[in-house]
Amino acid sequence: MTQPNWWLLLIVALIPLIIGSIWYSPKVFGKAWMSSAEISEERASSGNMFKIFALSYLFSLFATYILALFSVHQSAIIQLFLGEAALEDPSSAMSIFINDFMSTYGDRHRSATHGIIHGIELSLLLGLPFIGMHSLFERRPFKYIMIHVGFWIVCFAIMGAILCSYF
Repeated sequence: MTQPNWWLLLIVALIPLIIGSIWYSPKVFGKAWMSSAEISEERASSGNMFKIFALSYLFSLFATYILALFSVHQSAIIQLFLGEAALEDPSSAMSIFINDFMSTYGDRHRSATHGIIHGIELSLLLGLPFIGMHSLFERRPFKYIMIHVGFWIVCFAIMGAILCSYF
């Protein structure tokens, strides 16, 4: 049975931090974001940066794992039988079935394009509602919502492409 590439999750989780350093820079959307969020440059650069980046990476790791499960459909067969002792026994009927299934269908929908589609889909179906609802109650402008949702569309499209191709 093929094992997921757990190291890839750790690497892909860095993508939002890397893209965020560009996306939220003053030359791209940083000034528009700070203006719509009513945050000064001093406030944006304050705080415990180690804590901010460490927690951001942890949250990104959670999002990366969900995106991998969402875009790599073969993970569902493993989830279905997780915790079954027979799954660990290579000679069990369950393991033989899963190995045969993966040999036949393990490469289905495993392309960068498929990952991009799922990344965009997840951004719009989860990111937009979560960011949008909070932003509406915080009385943030539409521009604020679009800056953040756009960021996640780009991040999740790239992350989905990599995960779907290599996870």
